[in-house]
Amino acid sequence: MRTLQGKVVVITGAASGIGAALAAGLARKGARLMLADVDAPGLERVATALRATGCDCHTSLTDTGSEEAIHQLAARTAAQLGPADVVINNAGVGLIAPVEGVQTRDAHWLMNINFWGVVHGCQAFLPQLRSRPEALLVNISSIFAMISMPTQSIYNAAKAAVRGFSDALREELRDTPVRVLCVHPGGIRTNIANKARITDSRMVADSDQEARDNFLKVARTTPEEAARVIIAAIESGKTRVLIGADAKFMDFLFRLAPSRSSAWVTRIGKRLRTMAKR
Repeated sequence: MRTLQGKVVVITGAASGIGAALAAGLARKGARLMLADVDAPGLERVATALRATGCDCHTSLTDTGSEEAIHQLAARTAAQLGPADVVINNAGVGLIAPVEGVQTRDAHWLMNINFWGVVHGCQAFLPQLRSRPEALLVNISSIFAMISMPTQSIYNAAKAAVRGFSDALREELRDTPVRVLCVHPGGIRTNIANKARITDSRMVADSDQEARDNFLKVARTTPEEAARVIIAAIESGKTRVLIGADAKFMDFLFRLAPSRSSAWVTRIGKRLRTMAKR
């Protein structure tokens, strides 16, 4: 995308983490923003700070797990800002549960946000994006689309689905003005672990709190660093981007030995936990 100045950008999950950092970074680029989240106080806090800098910033209290709510977000964007130029499907949640203990309601909750939220976000905004001379869909997947971990089966499945969906959509849109960027972050220092639903963490920690703390110990990349990488990828026209040294390392392992890489990473995780207890 040649310039973000004056472009209408929609960001879901914008009240904190990568979404809030993207909003700040895109505001500095001169973008006009529609920020969506279920966290009303957090959303307003981010928007107030950006408006103080002169950013044209609008908000929408939106549950991205609801197809109807996402279509309402698209209609609100068109009415308040005009058609979207960039849509960033960023909203995501976490779930820690072994397969035998996964509650169906929790699995549906995660899939509705992490996967179907991306699908519905693309569907709802595509008519607007197709009307623009150049446009972009940014779908946030994860390095866990390639590497699978114990207690993360549903999260792994959702992020792998986002990857496959984005690849197929990119081909469908190849002869249109709309491009698709799929983002694969490693560990980012956000609140996703603190807000995750936990059924049983015993495979990966001695307590639920330890499971949350362990994530923060290995998550080295800040949301601001992640946002800089994503914005650079938007500007340079990339179709795929990895974020963080951990994501690049795990992607290397996956390319080296796809059938063994998850086992290697699981062993590394166990070894690190053992060393931390000594």
